[in-house]
Amino acid sequence: MGDILSIVLPVFVVVAAGYLAVWRKLFSDAAVDGLMSFTQKFAIPCLLFSAIATLDLGADFDLWLMVSYYSGSVVSFFAGLFGARLIFGRPWTDSVAIGFCGLFANSVLLGLAIGERAYGVDSLGPNYAIIALHAPICYVLGIVTMEIVRAETGGLGLLQVVTTAIFRNALMIGIGLGFAVNLSGLPVPAMIDQAVALMVRAALPAALFGLGGVLYRYKPEGELRLIAMICCISLFLHPAIAWTMGHSIAGLSQEQLRAAVVTAAMAPGVNTYIFADMYGVARRVVASSILIGTALTVVTASAWIWAIG
Repeated sequence: MGDILSIVLPVFVVVAAGYLAVWRKLFSDAAVDGLMSFTQKFAIPCLLFSAIATLDLGADFDLWLMVSYYSGSVVSFFAGLFGARLIFGRPWTDSVAIGFCGLFANSVLLGLAIGERAYGVDSLGPNYAIIALHAPICYVLGIVTMEIVRAETGGLGLLQVVTTAIFRNALMIGIGLGFAVNLSGLPVPAMIDQAVALMVRAALPAALFGLGGVLYRYKPEGELRLIAMICCISLFLHPAIAWTMGHSIAGLSQEQLRAAVVTAAMAPGVNTYIFADMYGVARRVVASSILIGTALTVVTASAWIWAIG
């Protein structure tokens, strides 16, 4: 376990460095916003473009891999939604945003960084396959459910809301361009390829440092029992379902199983706060869950890595 912690901890040291830099006023809020804008709109889309463009679609896009991971996502979404509604009596709109925390794991900033350190960059093909569908599936399920409980949009209006939210997302643009290059077989000009490679090298370290700065804004406030429920769903239920499906039912390879479980074991992503803020609901609870869940991931991710071997 000590060796595994040595794999996971450096990722969180970079996050902690960003947190401390903002706390001690060595890095301003405006600088954090600029850094996160750079990583989320430019560097990480370049990372995803490069990965998807060179992905072996036949080998890495496995139906059972997707079923193993996303069955856990969907169950976790509804567990959070109905838990918030039936146990804690939260309004339906709040409950959807809370369920979204179980649905949208931090698959890129934490999942890729920890997966790369644990198993090496060559093992990340299944991770990228999961990430390629992550935003579309999560946003479609989250937005459709939210619009249904709000009962304000239906038919073509609902389709437009979902489509706009997905295709304005820079990560989806990077993924889409990557698929276009992969499927067309068109070569990327050497100058462009080298420029993208420079952006890729900056993506994860800068994003992790910026994530620390963002987390400083999230004070651990709100209903602690509700936050504990969210963390249990994100850090235990989701990966447990991914492991059960992948190991006992789908018969995934070890590499696929690691990708599914480690990605599922990540804390709620920052996009969960963006989703809550977009609808103006449950922002304090969601923000606190991101902060506390990210801190707990140091231990829980190490435990899952140890458990799956």
